[in-house]
Amino acid sequence: MLKSSNCVLTGKSPAEMAKLNECPMDPGGYFIVRGVEKVILIQEQLSKNRMIVDLNSGRKNTVECSVTSSTHERKSKTYVTTKNDKYYLRHNTFSEDIPIAVAFKAMGIECDQEIVQMIGSEEEVLAAFAPCLEEYHRAQVFTQNQALGYIGKRVRQRHMWGVGKRTKMDDAREVLHDVVLAHVPVEEWNFKLKSAYMALMVRRVILAKGDKVKADDRDYYGNKRLELAGQLLSLLFEDLFKKFNSELKRIADLTIPKPRAAQFDIVRHIRQDQITNGLVNAISTGNWSIKRFKMDRSGVTQVLSRLSYISALGMMTRISSQFEKTRKVSGPRSLQPSQWGMLCPSDTPEGEACGLVKNLALMTHITTDLEEAPIVRLAFNLGVEDIQLLSGEEMTSSDVYIVFLNGNILGVVRNYNKLVKTIRQMRRAGFINEFVSVCCNHSHKCVYISTDGGRLCRPYIIVKNKRPLVQDKHIQELSQGFRSFDDFLKEGLVEYLDVNEENDCMIALYESQINSDTTHLEIEPFTILGVCAGLIPYPHHNQSPRNTYQCAMGKQAMGTIGYNQRNRIDTLLYLLCYPQAPLVKSKTIEMINFDKLPAGINATVAVMSYSGYDIEDALILNKASVDRGFGRCLVYRKQSVVLKRYANDTFDKVMGPMLDATTHKQIWKHEPLDSDGIGAPGERVDNRQVLVNKAVPAVTISPLATTAGPPQPRQVDYRDVPIMYKGIEPSYIEKVMISSNTEESFLIKMLLRQTRRPEIGDKFSSRHGQKGVCGLIVPQEDMPFTDLGICPDIIMNPHGYPSRMTVGKLLELMGSKAGVLDGKFHDGTAFAGDKVADLSEDLVRHGFNYLGKDYVTSGITGEPLSAYIFFGPIYYQKLKHMVMDKMHARSKGPRAVLTRQPTEGRARDGGLRLGEMERDCLIGYGASMLLLERLMISSDSFVVDVCGQCGLLCYSGWCQYCKSSRNVSTLKMPYACKLLFQELQSMNIVPRLSLKRYNEV
Repeated sequence: MLKSSNCVLTGKSPAEMAKLNECPMDPGGYFIVRGVEKVILIQEQLSKNRMIVDLNSGRKNTVECSVTSSTHERKSKTYVTTKNDKYYLRHNTFSEDIPIAVAFKAMGIECDQEIVQMIGSEEEVLAAFAPCLEEYHRAQVFTQNQALGYIGKRVRQRHMWGVGKRTKMDDAREVLHDVVLAHVPVEEWNFKLKSAYMALMVRRVILAKGDKVKADDRDYYGNKRLELAGQLLSLLFEDLFKKFNSELKRIADLTIPKPRAAQFDIVRHIRQDQITNGLVNAISTGNWSIKRFKMDRSGVTQVLSRLSYISALGMMTRISSQFEKTRKVSGPRSLQPSQWGMLCPSDTPEGEACGLVKNLALMTHITTDLEEAPIVRLAFNLGVEDIQLLSGEEMTSSDVYIVFLNGNILGVVRNYNKLVKTIRQMRRAGFINEFVSVCCNHSHKCVYISTDGGRLCRPYIIVKNKRPLVQDKHIQELSQGFRSFDDFLKEGLVEYLDVNEENDCMIALYESQINSDTTHLEIEPFTILGVCAGLIPYPHHNQSPRNTYQCAMGKQAMGTIGYNQRNRIDTLLYLLCYPQAPLVKSKTIEMINFDKLPAGINATVAVMSYSGYDIEDALILNKASVDRGFGRCLVYRKQSVVLKRYANDTFDKVMGPMLDATTHKQIWKHEPLDSDGIGAPGERVDNRQVLVNKAVPAVTISPLATTAGPPQPRQVDYRDVPIMYKGIEPSYIEKVMISSNTEESFLIKMLLRQTRRPEIGDKFSSRHGQKGVCGLIVPQEDMPFTDLGICPDIIMNPHGYPSRMTVGKLLELMGSKAGVLDGKFHDGTAFAGDKVADLSEDLVRHGFNYLGKDYVTSGITGEPLSAYIFFGPIYYQKLKHMVMDKMHARSKGPRAVLTRQPTEGRARDGGLRLGEMERDCLIGYGASMLLLERLMISSDSFVVDVCGQCGLLCYSGWCQYCKSSRNVSTLKMPYACKLLFQELQSMNIVPRLSLKRYNEV
């Protein structure tokens, strides 16, 4: 992974990065595999080894408690479910549900009293559990052995090779030991811990059914874990390493028993590239398949999008969810209150992935796995009683809290407050890791301690006695460089809280809101937004979906992608010729260096109506601005050619250009070529001209040896396969690179450049989700101008504001205008930013209207406009959607081979289909000749011969069925219709056409 601890780029200064031709702003965090940049997306999952009590909608709204156990060996899911007011243990290895009392007896708790005490001795719990005790009486199961026999009969058979005869009881004992609740350890067949865990599951179900405790929310973010690239790769590596070992073992088993002179040398049998190839294949295809967990995921990796700097950054923080996108469930898609500060509320795509693909907020940290042993020792020292030493009565007593560590029961504690406080103090003092989380759940009567990886957390300032611990002096030391963020953590001024621990804290947003209950203070409110939403100035003044639209469009804005963009040869690269830093900044923009790699232009905008070409969000551009380079962009495309070697010792060649016989100049098609047959840098290439004049041997398979004797020198025939340029506009060859790929073939890469000016139909947008296409480009003399003689670059229709409610855009215009007059950048950070009153004061000081309006004269009539016009600079982005890449029309062109109808799609020069609905309209109008022309004559008209007697198709005037040519007529029909008739005949269905003369109809 780039910029990871093992990468050569790690810890390099900007100057060293420049020497290596790398951009110092590049975020890293991606892999380069087979010449492609790939990102492993963060995967979101339900947390493992935790009880989740849920309403099972499938089974008439019954309550069930499920646990997904995940250990090093296996992954399994266990349920405690209700049926007819009785409780059952459900697992995939059992052919039917096991009564819960039988499961307890099989685990060695035979006494009814003990079972009931473990579950709880309250009145309602006893009443709910009584039917379960009757059930095992009915099943005649009283001892552990009887229970194991009962379960053994219901274990699905798993055939294990090389295992001797096993009884059903052994099977049952094994399943209970290894598979059911696999994460709960069982030492020397002592099922105490596992039975206590199962008892707690039953108790949770009983309490949830009696509405004493609310059911858990699957979408609550404390119940979620995020898997990062490291975890996914470690799983994959382990799988590949096991495969590698088993293969070695198989080879050894085959070769060692045979008597041989030489000693068995294992090094000769090691396949060197097996693990590498496995990792490379997984990252390049995105298919993660791990045998042990039966995990089969696709789409884990994606190609890093290099449309703009922001699109690459946004990809690093993207979280992909495991839900199917097609199901229209609102639960996982909606914005959860527990996501506050952890995930960006605005940055999610529109459409089917809405709410399932999320992005991290600015200060979020994802934890990694920590060691459990020190925490266990600490907990026991702080008065936690080990569960092994307790009876059931003591566990469910009303004045103790159960202590969990990563989903396993550790013990019980009486004074839970002391435990929680001490662990927090130890964490702040740095004795235990800063990412250990401890929180109380009073409804469950539990203390949860978590040290597992994948939890989301973020830093907060600690507040004591109504005073935040971080003082001004600390901030000064930080800005002078005496102090780092780690020092704040070590000194206990700042701490990380995860989603569960936030529930225990009182967090103030601002220092002014601190009261006696406050425990923590938010560092900066704008950090609840992510990278993409942080670019929007004044986002708290916009309607929320507008910010979401901008998050999607900010990734499509052209601009700068890195300092090394001219060295790259990408498949497709969009660059803005003259990008500018935005006049209204936010703190996020400075933090992510967007002002150094910007994607947009500060355009002077007049908000007024001009002609009818600005209806429906269309923009009107000033021709003089376009001539001066407003919105001008470069589009780079890659063309690559591979020259292969073949089995019969022939190879592809690059031939020189053909010369005209009379003038001895290169023919028009070969004009861009150099003398070596490859396009020369700097040459202009038009449509259908040749880039590389490649020739391929006609025969590439090795001929069979027929005659004995010396081999004949054979002449190799070559056929031309030139690589042509296809495009509406001409391109220029920027650079040519000749290298080779892994199969040792020659590789020629060409970079083609196009410079594009904005034209009618190109898409622009401001940073507030206000997108529009260019509707008209007006000469400057017809544009309105202010009393200072300033002409706007863009005229925008005022109807874009009222319904969209993007007040942030109005504020941005005022901030930009005040900034231009004062020569400084203004701040538009979320929940803060410069006040409107201050901006108005700046405007008034420079002799402008305090509302940002100007006196404007019409460029057409020369008279002043009857209203003052809102006029000033706004940061506009040019988006990658351009008319030149979308426009498509066709008259004659290629046809599909099977149906002889025009092909479809712009890339294949396809036709424009008149579909069923359009056909219905024409039928409604009764335009029958137009229908005939569109559906047959312009598509796949075909002349066929039909026999009037038998009604079958004939060939060249002869009916094979009637053996005559007497009644054969010729008519036109669509080729697809003829094809249908022939396909039906091939299935023994005979379609017969009945003909009448046209004057008899």
